[in-house]
Amino acid sequence: MPSPSSLWLLRCSFRSRPTPHLSTKRFRGEYQWDHVPKKQPHLERWQLAVARHKEKDRDKPGEKDPLEGVSHHVLGQRFSLFTTHPSSPGSPIFSPDGTHIFSKLQAFLRAQYPREGFQEVITPTIYKKGLWEQSGHWENYKDDMFTVTGRGAQGKVAGKEIGDDEEYGLKPMNCPGHCLLFQSERRSYRDLPIRYADFSPLHRNEISGALSGMTRLRRFHQDDGHIFCRPEQVEEEITNTLKFVLMVYKLFDLGRIQFRLSTRPETGFVGTEEEWDVAESQLSAALDNFGREVIYQKGGGAFYGPKIDIIVKDYNLKEHQTATIQLDFQLPRRLGLEYHSPAPALEAQGIPIENRDAESMRRAGVLAPVLIHRAVLGSLERFMALMIERYRGNWPFWISPRQMIILTVTTNEEVLTFAKAAVGTITSAPQPHYCMRPLDAQDFTVHTDFSDRSIAKKLQEAKLKRYNIIGIIGQKNLKNEGKIDLSFHGQSKLVNSWDVIEKVLPGSQSPVQKLAAHVYRGMPGVQMTPKMCRQVMEKLSEEYL
Repeated sequence: MPSPSSLWLLRCSFRSRPTPHLSTKRFRGEYQWDHVPKKQPHLERWQLAVARHKEKDRDKPGEKDPLEGVSHHVLGQRFSLFTTHPSSPGSPIFSPDGTHIFSKLQAFLRAQYPREGFQEVITPTIYKKGLWEQSGHWENYKDDMFTVTGRGAQGKVAGKEIGDDEEYGLKPMNCPGHCLLFQSERRSYRDLPIRYADFSPLHRNEISGALSGMTRLRRFHQDDGHIFCRPEQVEEEITNTLKFVLMVYKLFDLGRIQFRLSTRPETGFVGTEEEWDVAESQLSAALDNFGREVIYQKGGGAFYGPKIDIIVKDYNLKEHQTATIQLDFQLPRRLGLEYHSPAPALEAQGIPIENRDAESMRRAGVLAPVLIHRAVLGSLERFMALMIERYRGNWPFWISPRQMIILTVTTNEEVLTFAKAAVGTITSAPQPHYCMRPLDAQDFTVHTDFSDRSIAKKLQEAKLKRYNIIGIIGQKNLKNEGKIDLSFHGQSKLVNSWDVIEKVLPGSQSPVQKLAAHVYRGMPGVQMTPKMCRQVMEKLSEEYL
């Protein structure tokens, strides 16, 4: 057993506090460092070293995961997910594994968008100052924007040469670009609702003291979406968005979420108080109908409208805003958006078409749509930070960058040949480079270790890296109908995974095995052919396990 001193786990919160202190309360041989300043790399290294030491005993029944409570800053280093550099503060640099997780999040949302009625678009990163002035961002958000001078074409500014008079702003949000896209065509009430989704990078000039890991950045990606709808469609669109949000958050299991309704700011808002009251009542009504407990934040709304924020807490109980739903009557009017509708006066009141009299229907006109801003995950980087702390390397199989590793017991040529063939079967290795692969080809990440090190060392290393599935191939496997010894040691939902295995290999599951999988952090071994192993991996992906 390691000594008590080697079991200390320093939990770094990275909060900016004037006087950090060390808690003297001891719990099960652990000391907790409550408030550590940001610039303490030596503490991060110590925390990482202690966690690695404790991981050696994590297979024992009831043993606490040594990475529990470790911040995403340290875990990102531990599992080589991302790094940062002073050359670009507030902008994480993703490694291949981090990029894998990031891309899977985007792919997951893209898979849901057709059902939710969203169409993905791509919009510019930079717009002229005039657009930001018209939208109201320049007046209310300029201090948080990056501005640049570009080469214009008019030369109308006194003392400036032609090509030197244009001022631009990097976009902190996507709404103006989506409004321009809506405005590019003639729209009818029959076309609405129109739903756009966008993953373009956003830039916000946060002060350096506010930057923190991946939860507060200057450059980030947001699963941004905008819904252009009619007044009578507002409540239904908000309700559908709330259902979408709850479905997604149930899958990721990040803990209890809170709904926060932020109302009109005291100053700096656009529009009339009456318009704000209507918008706030619609959001409140949608939440009431949805049966959710709501926390009200007076004066916390955006400058253009009230909003519903979904709040998630990290390991240190610090609150983070992720998803958001914002109602906006102002921006469409400021940018001159319009759609054609019969009886525009009744349309503006939200009266359905079927309830309008024939006389009013003969009078057509134009009016501005209602704009709903929505994000489900919010900042993908921030959501990833919460996931990193939640899963601590034990990623669900469908999103894991380390889905499987195959280890060989010996370097016997016959064993190596079989192992390579097994990898090809499991991964459905691509055809030669001159052959096209289908767009829906399903790839799995399968690593190998065919070195001549002992199987014990290779197995321990694979467990520390927290692969979802560990396969072992030796001479005996060649004699056993080519079956691989498999351990589902790194799966995050162990019992559910056994249910999947039972579908592929009936009779492999038993109450004793399920109990062992629940008590221990690993799963009892099972033997499968490479083809059956791929079937299990396909089902784990399909069921988001």
